Amino acid sequence: MTRSKARGYHHGDLREALVASGRKLVEEKGIRGFTLRECARRAEVSHAAPAHHFASMDDLLAELVRRGFAELTASMTTEAERVAEDEPASRLVGLGVGYMAFAAANPTLFQLMFSREANHIEAKAGDEGAASLRPLLAAVLDDVLAEASDEVRQQAADFAWATMHGFITLVLEGEIGGGDSSKALKARGLATLAAMAETVVRLARP
Repeated sequence: MTRSKARGYHHGDLREALVASGRKLVEEKGIRGFTLRECARRAEVSHAAPAHHFASMDDLLAELVRRGFAELTASMTTEAERVAEDEPASRLVGLGVGYMAFAAANPTLFQLMFSREANHIEAKAGDEGAASLRPLLAAVLDDVLAEASDEVRQQAADFAWATMHGFITLVLEGEIGGGDSSKALKARGLATLAAMAETVVRLARP
């Protein structure tokens, strides 16, 4: 690496370069193969340069987690908005589609977002990110369960999230769909989400 190249990043560029290299490293090596030194090498800066933006490996991982949750929220919102507002059960399925799509595209980051492995991540980053998903579910469930009690809505939110997370986690672990084609696996996921939404709708019935 030449001296001129090491100086090539400006203040704002370096942070983004480290985040980008860190994101790729997480997906390739997982948390056990993650180091600030390797992130710096991939960003083509000195091994001391990350300290200007991230005091430790934990800080960079926490930033990846925060951004991951922002992307997950956006993915869920986009899929839900593809459905008409007067079809709340279908929008609930859309949230699940967005959830699973993000996880499938970013498997290691997704697992990291919900992990406390070796305490390498600030608990606050993960807790705040996970908490941001609840309003998405609540907004849709308010329409599906307009007349239901708060207790029923909470049960529905827990059930919906557990279904989304549980299915895709089992897929990522190879426990579901190991021998399925991509098309068949997507069909299984949609069927699971549809069954979840149908069960939630039943909770609204007296």
